[in-house]
Amino acid sequence: MNRERLKALLAEYSGIALGTYLVLFAIVLTGFALAISAGVEVESAGGNAGLLAAAWVATKLTQPLRIAATVVLTPLVARVLRRQKVKAVADEARPAEPGRRQG
Repeated sequence: MNRERLKALLAEYSGIALGTYLVLFAIVLTGFALAISAGVEVESAGGNAGLLAAAWVATKLTQPLRIAATVVLTPLVARVLRRQKVKAVADEARPAEPGRRQG
């Protein structure tokens, strides 16, 4: 992946790109934790810490894929969020129906 492309993405979609990356990170970490725990019986706090450590290592190994997914998904997420914002603004601007309370 081109470093300049990533910089351009962050410049244009800073908050959305960060949010997309963090959501992907959380999904992958949770998925690995669930997958690992499905095959392992954890009985102690140390076992839980080991489970999370193993899930974090597996998640860290997928970082290049998560960054690539962030680059691909961020413009799509931005479009969806902008559409929702436009729709919300349009709904607020629409006059209330007669006999119906605004609120």
